[in-house]
Amino acid sequence: MNSITAEKNVPSRHIGRSILALVVGMLTAIILSLGTDLALHAANVFPPWDQRMSDGLFILATAYRTVYCIAGCYLTARIATHKPMQHALALGAVGFVVSTVGAAVSWNHVPPLGPRWYAVALIVTAFPCAWLGGKLRARQV
Repeated sequence: MNSITAEKNVPSRHIGRSILALVVGMLTAIILSLGTDLALHAANVFPPWDQRMSDGLFILATAYRTVYCIAGCYLTARIATHKPMQHALALGAVGFVVSTVGAAVSWNHVPPLGPRWYAVALIVTAFPCAWLGGKLRARQV
């Protein structure tokens, strides 16, 4: 393989690695969040699915989702060998968009799916979590 052919393959490897990094980071945060939700429901910490949780339990959910978001963004930055902080922030942008859509869809839902502050908290924390995940990875390098 000559140097010109090798240079042409680099961008495609970056794209594949970028997609892998984003998917793995996103799935990590989703699976950890849903797994914790299921475990807390099974342990009767959270009420049955058809009952609304108290604000205190939504604070708990916000706390562990924040940690899992940071972990997912860290993992994204770790897998992405090229521009890891930008990858972590890209995942934060995905989280921001998904959280915003979720808030818009559920805002006036009857009965309420949860407090509005919870939906806003997920939006507001998306980029800080992404930055922190990327920063944690950058400190290791």
